Amino acid sequence: MQIQWFPGHMHKAAKAVREVLPTVDVLIEVLDARIPFSSQNPMIAEIMGNKPCIKLLNKSDLADPEMTRIWQENFEEHDNIRTLATDVKGQNSLGHITDLCHKLIPNKGREGDYRNIHAMIIGIPNVGKSTLINSLAGRTIAKTGNEPAVTKNQQRIKLEGGITLIDTPGMLWPKIEHENYGYRLAATGAIKETATDNTDVAFATAEYLLTAYPQRLVDRYSLDEVPETELELIEAIGRLRGCLRSGGDVLLEKASNILISELRSGLLGPITLETPQQIIIEEKEVAISRETKKMKDEARKKNFRGRNKR
Repeated sequence: MQIQWFPGHMHKAAKAVREVLPTVDVLIEVLDARIPFSSQNPMIAEIMGNKPCIKLLNKSDLADPEMTRIWQENFEEHDNIRTLATDVKGQNSLGHITDLCHKLIPNKGREGDYRNIHAMIIGIPNVGKSTLINSLAGRTIAKTGNEPAVTKNQQRIKLEGGITLIDTPGMLWPKIEHENYGYRLAATGAIKETATDNTDVAFATAEYLLTAYPQRLVDRYSLDEVPETELELIEAIGRLRGCLRSGGDVLLEKASNILISELRSGLLGPITLETPQQIIIEEKEVAISRETKKMKDEARKKNFRGRNKR
């Protein structure tokens, strides 16, 4: 599945981030704890350089706590990165964010210092960024909603402790390079359903869940045994929930919607959809794909130049 969803306001937001970033002291990147790698914006990674960064693994109450710990350790192997796990309501560990800002930028924002720490908060759509901002500010500032891409414009918010928070719209990027990243983004609701096929997303998600969390599926859907394939799982869900055509065939789309909905709401229990080991393999595949494309492009240009010389 190729997902290409890059609305115009996201293009403008990316440009605005590039323009403001030189004045920013620290980045606060809000990630979805269920997909810590896939919910990172590679556009930001390219331009941030060695700028200090706090990665907030949000919605950690929906994620596997052991995997959240592993991901935090993985990120903090970099000297300029610190992490916090926050819950879906933005109330867990938020008091530590300002402390981390001061530790990462010790020469600004202290009592009696007129220079504020400028912290830019970034994150993909529907990751809970606006809820976190409202919790930090102690009042409703950012508009919240369950639909991706609610925030449209950049805004600045003065916080206590000598910190100015620069909010940005949730941004995806022009090309999602590995299809698994797209499936995970879609499964967690970061991409509008109109841009995806929920059946494809459900089958990809089911394949992972059967390997990583088989007992959760057995318990949730009262299965006698773990299905061997994702199709068997989706069909079992459909039969259990009455998603049937006349004649008894399972309505795969309806059954798929149930699986995705219950994953997002946490009814399957705390689940993380990727591991650092998986990402190592997938990033190698991305590198091979890039190199193959580069070689094809060079061969095409060479052939074009050759034809023009004739």
